[in-house]
Amino acid sequence: MFVVKWLFRMLKKVLAFFFVSTILAVVAYRFIPVPITPLMVIRSVESVREGGSPWVHHSWVPLDEMSKHLPVAAMAGEDARFLLHHGFDKEAIKKAAKYNSTHKNKLGGSTISQQTAKNVFLWPSRTWVRKGLEAYFTTLIEFFWSKHRIMEVYLNSIEMGPQVFGAQAVAREHFNKDAADLTRSECILIAASFPNPIVHNTKKSPDKFLKRRQRRVELNMKYIPSFPREGEDYDPGTAARGVYRK
Repeated sequence: MFVVKWLFRMLKKVLAFFFVSTILAVVAYRFIPVPITPLMVIRSVESVREGGSPWVHHSWVPLDEMSKHLPVAAMAGEDARFLLHHGFDKEAIKKAAKYNSTHKNKLGGSTISQQTAKNVFLWPSRTWVRKGLEAYFTTLIEFFWSKHRIMEVYLNSIEMGPQVFGAQAVAREHFNKDAADLTRSECILIAASFPNPIVHNTKKSPDKFLKRRQRRVELNMKYIPSFPREGEDYDPGTAARGVYRK
C-alpha cells in the first residue's frame, strides 16, 4: 500500500512538472526566438555520423523582415485555412483520412500550428504518443501565441534543405540574398519543397515533383489573403477574402 501511495505521489509530481515546464516554455517562446529545435540536433548527429559537419544553417529574422509572399505561399502549400482555424483543420483531417484509406502514399492533414508544435517541441515520428503531445502543444501555442507569432516561429524553424532551417538560412544558402528580398516565385518554390526539402532541394533545378507543387501553390495563392502584419487584426468572417482592419 505504501508503494502504491508513493508511486501516486511521484506521478503527480511528474505530471505537475511536465505541465508547468511546458507551459512556461510555450510562454517564453511567445517572446524570445527559438534558438534550436530537436530536428536540428538530429540532423547534426546524422551529419557527424556521415563524416560531415555538425553545424546547421539557421538565423532568426522577424516575420515582418521576410518577403511578404513567403507566409502566403506557406499557407497555399500547407494550410490554406490557417487564419481561420484554431490549430486543427477538421476538413483537412477528413480529406486526409478518406484519401489514406484508398492510397498507399499517405496524405497529411497537419496544420501549420501542428507542424510548428512538432518542429519546436517534439521529434519526427508517427507514434500515437508523439501525435498526442503534438495536439497538446498545438493547443498551447494557439492559446498563448498570435497567428503572426505562430507563422513567425514556423518560418524560422522549419527544415528547408539539407542542414538548412528557416527563411533567412534558405535565402542565404540557396538564393544568395536575405529573406526580405525573396521574390514571389522563389517563395513559391520554397513552399513547394516543404513536404520533403531534403529530397526536393531548392538549391538545385526543380524536379517534376517541385514543378507540380509550384503550380499548385501558385494557384492556391490566388484564393488566400495577404498575411497580416504584427498588431494588425483580421476578421475571421472576411479573412478568406483578404479584408483586414487596423
